[in-house]
Amino acid sequence: MKNNALQENLSKRFRKLLSGASDGVPPWLKVVEAGDKPGLYLPSDAPWVVHGDFATLVGGVRALLMQALHPGSLTGVAQHSRYEKDPLGRLSGTIRWLTVTTFGSTDAVFGEASRVNKMHTRVTGEYETAAKEVRPYKAADPDLLLWVHVAFMDSFLRAHQNYSRKPIPGGADDYVRLWAKSVEPLGLNTAPMSEAELLETLQGFDSQLVVTPATTDVIKWIRKVPLPLATKPIYALLFHSALASLPKVYQERIGMRSYPLWILRPITTNLLAIMRKAIGPESAIEDAAVARLKRAGVIS
Repeated sequence: MKNNALQENLSKRFRKLLSGASDGVPPWLKVVEAGDKPGLYLPSDAPWVVHGDFATLVGGVRALLMQALHPGSLTGVAQHSRYEKDPLGRLSGTIRWLTVTTFGSTDAVFGEASRVNKMHTRVTGEYETAAKEVRPYKAADPDLLLWVHVAFMDSFLRAHQNYSRKPIPGGADDYVRLWAKSVEPLGLNTAPMSEAELLETLQGFDSQLVVTPATTDVIKWIRKVPLPLATKPIYALLFHSALASLPKVYQERIGMRSYPLWILRPITTNLLAIMRKAIGPESAIEDAAVARLKRAGVIS
């Protein structure tokens, strides 16, 4: 009983931190469990397995680092985000989209996409390119949507490959191909469909990436996110694990030293496994999604 009570307490604190909900119940739980329709993915699909794993904690930090390298996405966050005053609020918004899109019904997915698309209509402005040209932007611009998508995709994929013990069903190619479905409701139909295409797409963005003083400030903020004191040592490890898993060319541009990947890989993998065990193996989100899929007759 004591162990169960301790697990529940730790689980509630963890969920409260990520969702911002005072009772520890993510507000998107009801969205995921609602209805009797299937979603984009099944429990046997690569995105479900990858996004249900604790390695996403590293992947999320890594994605933020990558996005900061593009002046368009960086400016959009700086001008239209409350990340400095409410970092956990912005985090919970991102987690909501990822969770609903991965585990929700098709109705929930399109509803979430509608919410994000409406938000994107307000994100407009100008930014200075790597070539020092001033360019207007909208969050819904296909090139910016594509960059944000591949930054997330590559980050969650590499984090899982480096810091999870779970194999990816169908491998990297299946993850890339299936997760491309997630951005179609956002209006992006040019997402890569294989790992090779993902790498090619990332390479195509190289000339657009740049590190400016604003980039450095945001990366320093990401490194020192104002989190509760007890979580800071764990977050520091997650940050360095994210940094170490970036391509060398990105690390060199950022200019921030990290520990070698071969040292961090076993430490972080074991830490995430311990965290999973401490909090408990159950996932209310996945359980709700599975129950809905059973009602839909998709799985038994």
